[in-house]
Amino acid sequence: MVSERKRQTLTTLCALTALPRPTSAQAFPSRPLSLSVGFAPGGSADILARLLAQKLATALGQAVVVENKPGAGGTIAAAAVAAAPADGHHLLFVTSGHAGSAALYPRLAFDPLRSFAPIIKMASTPVVLVVPSASRFQSLRELLDFARAQPGKLNYAAGGGGATTTNLAAEFLKHDARLDMQAIAYKGSGPALTALLAGEVDLGFDIPVSALPHIRAGKLRALAVSTRQRHPLLPDVPALAEASLPGFEVTGWFGVLAPAATPLAVLARLNKDIQLILDQAEVRDRLTSLSLDIGGGSAASFGALIESDARRYGDTIRRLGIRVD
Repeated sequence: MVSERKRQTLTTLCALTALPRPTSAQAFPSRPLSLSVGFAPGGSADILARLLAQKLATALGQAVVVENKPGAGGTIAAAAVAAAPADGHHLLFVTSGHAGSAALYPRLAFDPLRSFAPIIKMASTPVVLVVPSASRFQSLRELLDFARAQPGKLNYAAGGGGATTTNLAAEFLKHDARLDMQAIAYKGSGPALTALLAGEVDLGFDIPVSALPHIRAGKLRALAVSTRQRHPLLPDVPALAEASLPGFEVTGWFGVLAPAATPLAVLARLNKDIQLILDQAEVRDRLTSLSLDIGGGSAASFGALIESDARRYGDTIRRLGIRVD
């Protein structure tokens, strides 16, 4: 016969067994998080990642450590996160270049789409078609008419090896408008902008955070923006879609990914917390000051954006024969 003490012990054990076990989401986060950035400190991606890390640490009650792993267009950081435990404690901050990395780098140790789970888009930016202030072109129509009448005569600044969002915007313009223009390669967006300001090239694409000060100072002239409609930052500048290029759109973006097998409940928690961060007035003001459009939305919508850009960027990179060994 079971003693009273043993009966109480068995009852307690049964009760504990019947309690629901904590899910991964309930146990998350259990330690500090790492947020890997594939670019050097001080750039746009790093600035945004550190802003996010600070706010996310408060929301989660755990430290969020930014880890800069620059090189190879962000793929070094991506490879590290793809191989990390899929528990929500290892996150990757990406730019739109992530979408084209499979076509650009033939021997990646990961798949840019299948190795990751999307969490949220944090921000986006248009690109602006600009010419030097001394340019003969006062409008987009004048530039397009000249380019069609004088094939091969115009050149444009291509910074960063020809595979950046700004350079791909130029290639999309050439393809969609059937233009023959020559790319002049520069090592990065900074030297490309310097060349534009000096009048060494006829035109180029840049993001507003870099181009706007020079546009407002009268050193560059904005002829078009890459969004489907006119952008609030440049309300008097037409969209390329207005210039007989319906549907033309190229935007750079920033977002957060996790390893592919991360539990859905953890992904949902992170999406919700980051969305709340993006709703904060302080964060919105900071993004606006950087000439960025505020992101947000579902993980599914961000995943669809990455897949769409992967197809489009990949097709262009392969058509151009761009490769990085």
